[in-house]
Amino acid sequence: MLVTVQPMFVGGTRPDGLPAALSDPRRLAAVEATGLLGTGPDDVFEDLAQVAAAVTGCGRAFITLVDEHRSFWKSCVGVDAADISQRQNPVAESFCYFLVGLDGAPFVVEDAAADPRTAGHPAVGPMKIGAWAGYPVLGRGGEVLGSMCVIDENRHAWQPAELATLATMARAVSNEINLRVSLTTVQDALTSAREALETSTLLARSLQDSLLPPVLSRVPGLETAASYLPAAGGTSVVGDFYDLFRAKGPWWCTVMGDVCGKGVEAAKVTALARYTLRAEATQHLSPATVFEHLNSALIDQRQGERFLTAVYATFRTTPGGIAGRLCTAGHPPALIRRADGRVQEIGRLGSLLGVLPEVKLTDVRFRLAPGDALLLYTDGATEARARRTPTSGERPLFGEAALTAAFADCAGLDASGMVRHLAGTLTAHSEGWASDDTALLALRVPPRPPAP
Repeated sequence: MLVTVQPMFVGGTRPDGLPAALSDPRRLAAVEATGLLGTGPDDVFEDLAQVAAAVTGCGRAFITLVDEHRSFWKSCVGVDAADISQRQNPVAESFCYFLVGLDGAPFVVEDAAADPRTAGHPAVGPMKIGAWAGYPVLGRGGEVLGSMCVIDENRHAWQPAELATLATMARAVSNEINLRVSLTTVQDALTSAREALETSTLLARSLQDSLLPPVLSRVPGLETAASYLPAAGGTSVVGDFYDLFRAKGPWWCTVMGDVCGKGVEAAKVTALARYTLRAEATQHLSPATVFEHLNSALIDQRQGERFLTAVYATFRTTPGGIAGRLCTAGHPPALIRRADGRVQEIGRLGSLLGVLPEVKLTDVRFRLAPGDALLLYTDGATEARARRTPTSGERPLFGEAALTAAFADCAGLDASGMVRHLAGTLTAHSEGWASDDTALLALRVPPRPPAP
């Protein structure tokens, strides 16, 4: 018998204390109609569960279908369940019945052992549930078929961006299931396809937003600015990412990266890279060492199937500006603009990450004085070109020299002004059509005020 404090379930409870909605014939018919109960892994659902685990940083993610007596795991990332008979548990030992009983409302727990709704639940100990977040998978008629959920072994203060992404992916799962169920008529197929396309677009935008920090961290004594310019004509998830965060003590880190390819697979690598970099930055101040650990993680988890390029800097503020070290891994060099307008490249070209177990990477020291600025960018900046048309003729790349000149032409601009100027220059060159995704990030030491 459960000893948890049950919420007010819609429709009441069964004699065993579980939601009466679990036994609703209409819901059970909708679950059965999916044809997914007792079936093996599916690439579409595996991909969505993998991204959910990566974006939230949780070790386990599930896509479940819930009938009257069991919770069946259509996908179970982080759980060794090769045999189909292992991909399920009794419904009383699953948090998924909360979603059914709450008529599809999300169910989120930050501390499962302390939350009165789940304290004493028979799954908390055996399944090592520290925190749980789940959103409903719905049938076409609104029936709760199951859930899209993630489990953290530790307490977890869920962030709005994590929950928004999880909700979006639950809708994507729902639409994928409903698309398969409703392909009985051409009209149903077209309607479901439109819904799936809209959800895929929303998922792409949500994932991209979750992988780019919405607001850069404020570094005392330093101006910071960044921009992301998506390629024209699409909303697929891309591999460009950037970040700025405190490492430890007085040290800060900034990174710009570009994962090979687009789509869900690129998103997985992007999420893995970002979370690995943040974790390793608290342990190592050498950018090259951090990259070496990221390379090992990519090889271990992705088996060399995707690579990325990146530039990473660790720095601290000083009375004269900032001092730090920078490392490039197959990425375009960073640019430093001195206060007098001179621009220089910084960084020694190193190995791509995620391809070979052994990499060659070198840290390069740098300093920024008052009025100096550091620019990180992806190759979408140097490879920008106008859209091809029947009469377009030659379409020259923007190129490194033009980017250097545009950066030099930033006299009197703060970091935000520099990024706007560069983005505007790229837009003018490409005539408003971006051929590739482009990320820019600038750090600038404010000039000293003139002496009285």
